[in-house]
Amino acid sequence: MTEEQHDIRLHVNGVRYSARVPARRLLSDCLRHELGLTGTHVGCEHGVCGACTVLVDGQPARSCLMLAVSAARHDITTVEGLAAPDGTPHPVQRAFSECHALQCGFCTPGFLTLVAAYVRDNPDPGEDDAREAVTGNLCRCTGYQNIVAAVLRTAEITREHGASGAPEARRPAGRAGAADGPHSAASPKEGGRP
Repeated sequence: MTEEQHDIRLHVNGVRYSARVPARRLLSDCLRHELGLTGTHVGCEHGVCGACTVLVDGQPARSCLMLAVSAARHDITTVEGLAAPDGTPHPVQRAFSECHALQCGFCTPGFLTLVAAYVRDNPDPGEDDAREAVTGNLCRCTGYQNIVAAVLRTAEITREHGASGAPEARRPAGRAGAADGPHSAASPKEGGRP
């Protein structure tokens, strides 16, 4: 027996995509396999490790716990969508680089999306706040010291320079509409990837 397929339209990183997926396809798998956005990593597939964290309507969410069909009415931001449209790195990307807050890099996309949203909502965290903010994401390499330093550095850069126009620097104004710009009807086959 074949599994029922669903045609869905997703709004990811400011671009509209079309995909045909089984009802049980996870958002993480859809992003990676149907849309080719492989920056979202899949670790535990149980919502524990945080490697698959993306932003759903501006809030961190585990994409391995969300069905792709459930994401169709939401704005999704992956790690690929953090930089400004001109390619300027988001403050969190700068901070993780400056603070050497990664080693193998597998957990990094989840941390980047999580911290981008956290600093947007908490612009002046203390060290204990920063440590608490990242407790839900697992890293097996760094020992977290540099990740905590990167959270604080992200806040510092954001306060000094703003978020360089990156989507996560501000709360979404609302749900995506049909006229979101030149890529509103794009699919991966139509060159709609950012």
